[in-house]
Amino acid sequence: MIFITAKFRVKPEYAEQWPQIAAEFTEATRAEPGCLWFDWSRSLDDPTEYVLVEAFQDDAGAAHVQSDHFKKAQRDLPPHLVATPKIVSTTVDQGDWSLLGEMAVPEQG
Repeated sequence: MIFITAKFRVKPEYAEQWPQIAAEFTEATRAEPGCLWFDWSRSLDDPTEYVLVEAFQDDAGAAHVQSDHFKKAQRDLPPHLVATPKIVSTTVDQGDWSLLGEMAVPEQG
């Protein structure tokens, strides 16, 4: 799978509304064939920073960046940002989350 993490620094005046500003892009991406997940989180240290964790089946990444909603996001989202988002993108040999064995939680039962 293609695994991507990106950091978006949002202008302070848009920080509270960012989930709504990015909602159309988020919903459209989540509906794409091959999108495994597309999840936003907000930094605990910087309330203007949002972190996007996304994953696609290997063959779906190219279609994502060619989609109409991606092109629309390229136009609509940057005016709300302080800087160009930072990204880590890699291909990993798995198709879903693995368990973090070092913090295993005993089964409840």
